[in-house]
Amino acid sequence: MDNSRRNFLRGAFQSAARAAISAQEAMKEERPAAAPVSQPLLSEAEVERYSRQLVLPEWGEREQILLRDASVLVVGAGALGTPVAQYLAGAGVGRIGLVDSDVVEVSNLHRQPLHFTPDLGVPKVESAAAKLRFLNPDVLIEPYQVRLDETNAAGLVEGQDLVIDCSDSFETRYAVNRACCDAGIDLIEGGAVGWSGLVMTILPRATACYRCAFPVEPEDARSCAEAGILGPVAGTLGSLQALEAIKLLSGAQPPLLDYFLSVDLATLEFTRVHVQRRTDCADCGG
Repeated sequence: MDNSRRNFLRGAFQSAARAAISAQEAMKEERPAAAPVSQPLLSEAEVERYSRQLVLPEWGEREQILLRDASVLVVGAGALGTPVAQYLAGAGVGRIGLVDSDVVEVSNLHRQPLHFTPDLGVPKVESAAAKLRFLNPDVLIEPYQVRLDETNAAGLVEGQDLVIDCSDSFETRYAVNRACCDAGIDLIEGGAVGWSGLVMTILPRATACYRCAFPVEPEDARSCAEAGILGPVAGTLGSLQALEAIKLLSGAQPPLLDYFLSVDLATLEFTRVHVQRRTDCADCGG
């Protein structure tokens, strides 16, 4: 996706989030008449594959081609990253990178749907990539068996249209956030533990970033190994991240901006929490 289309979509989303007008009407009015795409039309095979998306009133060939032209990096190929990658590949995102240094363990299998018992000991990115290629051979899957940190984050996010952070550590989340803020790359953050989780969509220099919302790691933060987690909890949060990504890439619906979504699946409560940009933020500079 080129910068002109990215900037257009970003402007449409911001106006939709901040104005008291119909987001759908605003986006329809502001869409360019003809956006450059890698190929002019969908093939018959693509029309058949994505037919249930294409019949949506807000969806059409243009939105499908925008997905096909998009490059997305998924950080983490575990509880959140596997449903995210599965839904993006199924929807037709053209290029998906997977970043994870871990191998499949038996304790992963109850909540990481792309990993099976025969995959034990296999790198997670290779296990997930194999399933995604079976799911949709038209999607380019690029596995990176590395741990993303401050030393390699900039190189990994370079050239991406969108980064989706599905990692399970604050160190990685802050590294991803800083790299995306520096590069001006849109980011969708997510996390899940116990019965709850959150999702946050970030447009660098336009919305609050992850560090604006969480300047320091919460003292009571616990891992899934400590607090536990149910598979459907991770699946729900991963699905929400994938949905935000599809909305952001296609422009079919406005994503949730200037808020993070807090989800309590024990009570089925979904709460939008407003987040303001911080003038003293070390990552986005307010």
